[in-house]
Amino acid sequence: MKKYLAEFIGTCMLVICGCGAAAAGAGLVGTSLAFGISLCFIAYLFGNVSGAHVNPAVSIGCYLNGNLDGGDLGAYIISQIFGALAGSGILKICLALADEDVKDLRGTNVAPNGFGDNSATGINFFSALIVEVVITCIFVLIVLRVANDQSLSLFAPVLIGLGLTLVHLVGFNFTGTSVNPARSLSAAIFSGTDALKQVWVFLVGPCVGGALAAIAYKKLFKEA
Repeated sequence: MKKYLAEFIGTCMLVICGCGAAAAGAGLVGTSLAFGISLCFIAYLFGNVSGAHVNPAVSIGCYLNGNLDGGDLGAYIISQIFGALAGSGILKICLALADEDVKDLRGTNVAPNGFGDNSATGINFFSALIVEVVITCIFVLIVLRVANDQSLSLFAPVLIGLGLTLVHLVGFNFTGTSVNPARSLSAAIFSGTDALKQVWVFLVGPCVGGALAAIAYKKLFKEA
């Protein structure tokens, strides 16, 4: 039970810190650093409890790589989704209680992902899907490599946090960077119809990217 609680709390923290920065207008660099630094500290806090996945795509990658059993996979994902919902709910309450002039200017969305008119670069759904598959694959491959190399264990949280910062710097202006289905689903639920219509891209893309990362890891490092 402790590991599921750790996943719930860790995912909630990630959403509050990362999506909170984005919703507050931190921009590309600020939001990227908020996600990366928060994941670094979450990994130090909960790494020895649950592995600090805080992301269904990471859990899928770990399961396919043999680092997580099937019974835990479902429970991890459920814990992550509810943790993300809690984090987005807290952000939504904070934004809803803001001054009316500020709400009129910035809205009360909690940093949903998007494409088309909801993307800074206006990319279509297919391009958004490709971006999410690729950057999630990169991120989960980093996680698997670092987490399975004992020589890197001391620095693993920092390296994984830097990995998340990197993919946010790449993906932010394309899709808002998901790489995390739980984060995207919770943000869409608390952000309205447009986000909910588009959220499927940010559920499918990261899951496919996580699975591809596990396959690549096995081919590159396990069979060498």
